Amino acid sequence: MSEPTFATVTPSLRQMRIATAVYFFISGFGYSAWASRIPSIKDHLHLNEAQLGSILFLLPVGLMFTLPITNQLLGRFSSKAIMLFGSVFFNIMLCMAGFVSAPWQLVLILFSFGASRNLLNLSMNAIAVKLQAMYIRSIMTSFHGIWSLAGFAGAALGYFMVSFHVSIRWHLPLVGLAMTLLSLLFYSTALYQPPAPARDKKIFALPDRYLLQFALIAFACMACENTMYDWSGIYFQQAVHSSRPTAVAGFVLYMVAMTAGRFWGDRLVNQVGIEKILLYSGGLITVGLLTAVLLPYPVTASIGFMFTGLGVSCIVPLVFNLAGQSKSMNSHTALAAISTVGYLGFLLVPPIVGFIAQVAGIRVSFGLIALLGILIVRMVRNIRVQPSPASGPSQPSLH
Repeated sequence: MSEPTFATVTPSLRQMRIATAVYFFISGFGYSAWASRIPSIKDHLHLNEAQLGSILFLLPVGLMFTLPITNQLLGRFSSKAIMLFGSVFFNIMLCMAGFVSAPWQLVLILFSFGASRNLLNLSMNAIAVKLQAMYIRSIMTSFHGIWSLAGFAGAALGYFMVSFHVSIRWHLPLVGLAMTLLSLLFYSTALYQPPAPARDKKIFALPDRYLLQFALIAFACMACENTMYDWSGIYFQQAVHSSRPTAVAGFVLYMVAMTAGRFWGDRLVNQVGIEKILLYSGGLITVGLLTAVLLPYPVTASIGFMFTGLGVSCIVPLVFNLAGQSKSMNSHTALAAISTVGYLGFLLVPPIVGFIAQVAGIRVSFGLIALLGILIVRMVRNIRVQPSPASGPSQPSLH
């Protein structure tokens, strides 16, 4: 998959950064558009919580299934080419989700949606890590801030679509087509990163001892984050007893907090260090979820969701940045290794929330998710940050 030869002008660093940010926007907007309509699709297909949890399981299954494939592809083709392919595939699946009429169709679409999302996200994060190496100060969390800003915008659009009773057959295809157009427009100025064959030929990339702690932190964070995407709207409807527009508004507030946290993240990392940011993040997740569980009212649950959004905001960007700087693995292999463990949380935990909610209630299931914040705090305490003479963020090492 060679690069096109018609591009005779090398994009500037600023242009490459903007193009990468656009692809982060595409990923966040498309996924949030889907998440904002999960309650609508649940009602449309007459699914209960356990059935919805089982079907939602297919999205992260598709994502996990293609992790080793994506790692191999990035060793043969440029990250830029894989990023474009993943983006177009991702948006085609989003369009098709608008026309789902039976559970089996949703199963196939979500599996493919997860596969395409992995192709897009792993390749664009590999490019972001390469761009980060070209800057003196941290820029990594700002890319994920763009993702969250897009998620906020997608959720806000979803709120208006639900409020004005716009069908998913109009909403999701229109979003998918618009995001596909953006993918094509900004492809030419994206950073070209040549293929980097892996140092070993293992199909599954697993983190080495140095990266394992960060992978486990990513596991807990991504489990919490995807639970919020899949179940926050339903939590407001069932535990808070709110209307559907109010439920979507709760998700919007979560996304606002996540967005703000990621745009502040680079500055905070440079001021207080990675260890403290990760430590505070785990505490915010715990406090936020427990607030929503113990005080299930619109105002208090919204405040709890905002704390949770702040808590999850910077963990994955910082972990991905650290993984991409590994000395024992090349950038995309290290990202795949972290993602393999992290996405297990993404894969396993949200469907379990549905089964627990069916048996014991959704408040109990969210209370158990709050324990993941405590787990993050515990693991972060085993990390020591060594000051770096460079002006960028300091690098952690394990005790």
